[in-house]
Amino acid sequence: MKKIAILGASGSIGQNTIEVIRRHPNEFVLVSFSVYKQIELIEPLLNEFKNVNVVGVKSLEEIKDLINKYPNVSFYEKDLGLNKVATSSCDILVNALVGFVGLKPTLDAIDAKKTIALANKETLVVAGELIKRKAIENNVDIIPIDSEHSAIYQCLEKNSKVNKIILTASGGPFFKKSLDEIKNVSKEEALNHPTWKMGRKISIDSATMFNKAFEIIEAYHLFNVAENQIQVLIHPQSIVHSMVEFVDGSIKAQLAVSDMKIPISYALTNGRRLENTSDFLSLSSVGKLEFYEADLNRFVPLKLAYQALINKGTYPCVLNAANEVAVELFLNDKIKFYQIVDVVIKTLSAHENEKGVLTYEKIVKADAWARNFARRIY
Repeated sequence: MKKIAILGASGSIGQNTIEVIRRHPNEFVLVSFSVYKQIELIEPLLNEFKNVNVVGVKSLEEIKDLINKYPNVSFYEKDLGLNKVATSSCDILVNALVGFVGLKPTLDAIDAKKTIALANKETLVVAGELIKRKAIENNVDIIPIDSEHSAIYQCLEKNSKVNKIILTASGGPFFKKSLDEIKNVSKEEALNHPTWKMGRKISIDSATMFNKAFEIIEAYHLFNVAENQIQVLIHPQSIVHSMVEFVDGSIKAQLAVSDMKIPISYALTNGRRLENTSDFLSLSSVGKLEFYEADLNRFVPLKLAYQALINKGTYPCVLNAANEVAVELFLNDKIKFYQIVDVVIKTLSAHENEKGVLTYEKIVKADAWARNFARRIY
């Protein structure tokens, strides 16, 4: 039985991971988790999963009654809470955090030699070179949970050379709209993803296509391909989750309903498929599968991702930081939807890229600079 720790148990990935554990009690046991501000989830989880011994929260001040009620559970706050969950007595850490905050606990887990099931894409976007180097040094496996990267992971063949990786993208709610047409879209429209139910940040990233831009960078680091071997296709049905094209012309695709429990369970078992995971896909009901070229001039974030892979250094970190700030500004009604991309471009243009060996200190410095600069644009 594998012991599972979850960073970000209150989010979509975290909740789906808990459901996988719940459905397979003979396979997995939950031993630690973080919830940040959603402390109302703590007591039900502790009552259901009796082996939990570490919980991370935003503030201990807000859970004094729980600390007294559960003396056998160790509660920690803020960054220490994330560290304690990441390095707890688990076999697999599921990193389901959103944003730059997921980087440090990933590094902590690598130092503690934990297998990592990674949904926090920012970890590889801002520090892919560092993460890969540290993982090799510590002999740590990093298994993707993103549906697209899980699909690629499932399609790869040990002895077959890859010609191209094809990432599919739903296109979000605006893929048929021109750049002029998106200038006045509302926050509610941007949050209304057509196929996936996700958190606010990732929903906006899907609408802008920054989510797919980050997945390009993730794929580059996860699968050791060149940037010109990664293609994005718009696939509105979200049935084909990604594909691998091999050098003989063959293409393998992974198809399934839009259910994150499939890639999560595949990651937790490291490739063993479990029953009672998801609904089955009816291709006859789907009827047809559509694919469209992703225009880099229309979907500018994709172009920025390829540029980030060419520039390397702290450029990808600044790309991510500026986007996080821009999305926050948009969700707080400070800027328009189309200005998200504008904030990122202006921040990247002002950044002096620092190359050489990428260190955690360099990344933190670049992240702080980018956030400060991006907040001053509007």
